[in-house]
Amino acid sequence: MESRRGPLKSAVPSNVVSPVRRCSRTACGRPAVATLTYVYADSTAVLGPLATYAEPHCYDLCAEHSERLTAPRGWEVVRLSDASGPARPSGDDLEALANAVREAARPQERAAQAGGGSARRSDPMEVARRGHLRVLRSPDS
Repeated sequence: MESRRGPLKSAVPSNVVSPVRRCSRTACGRPAVATLTYVYADSTAVLGPLATYAEPHCYDLCAEHSERLTAPRGWEVVRLSDASGPARPSGDDLEALANAVREAARPQERAAQAGGGSARRSDPMEVARRGHLRVLRSPDS
């Protein structure tokens, strides 16, 4: 809102409040990466990915404090993995991608080598081809 004297200005600079959530541990100013919640009824500490918003009964922890977390004696620590983060591709994923690229390149190689005439000979059901579309012979004929 603008007053007659100009835009409103804050009397105190707001560089103290950071949009990045910080670790809840005392004297730790690192950015939070995980949220810790205690389930007292089950004697369980649940450590999971950083919650969408800060809640009063949860604790945000930095990477170092989340890795070193220990629970009280008799309690169980449950660590939930962050499935939303980027997963590292496995060897099977990379091999499947390479095979898909090879398969996609094959029709172009055949058409370039044979001049387009051998496509009908390689597939007895194929009558004609236009780009990636094929005209197939009817199974009855």
